[in-house]
Amino acid sequence: MVRFADVATLMETDTDIAIAPTGSLLLPKIHELCAALVAAPEFVSIRDRIERFGQDPSAREQLAALNEQAGLLQQKQQMGMQLEDGEIAGFERLREGFLANPLAQEFLAAQEEMQGMRDMITSHVTKAFELGRVPKPSDFAGSCGPSCGCH
Repeated sequence: MVRFADVATLMETDTDIAIAPTGSLLLPKIHELCAALVAAPEFVSIRDRIERFGQDPSAREQLAALNEQAGLLQQKQQMGMQLEDGEIAGFERLREGFLANPLAQEFLAAQEEMQGMRDMITSHVTKAFELGRVPKPSDFAGSCGPSCGCH
């Protein structure tokens, strides 16, 4: 239970920590994890590649056109309409053009790496909840991750 005095103490700190029971170290530790994450060279590299893509109007336009066309084709399929060969060919041309762009390749690779980081963090936190302790590498032996579908 959070007492008024506990809330007042938390509000006096110079951090952005949300209201938590007195003595809770969870949020400061989460902040430490986030600080370590954003300082990691791999994370910086990922963010740089995503930002380079975002700063290129041509690459963004290619992605927007591809997403728009994919959405239209998907909507047409959901309505039970037949896709025409020309529509499919047009989509494939957009997709191939996008994938031929080196910035797009870097962007897609960066997104995959970012998702890999998320999956790794999630699997470790989930395993800690399951085990009630910090997981060891052996706790993951024989497992290719929570989203692989093998368990």
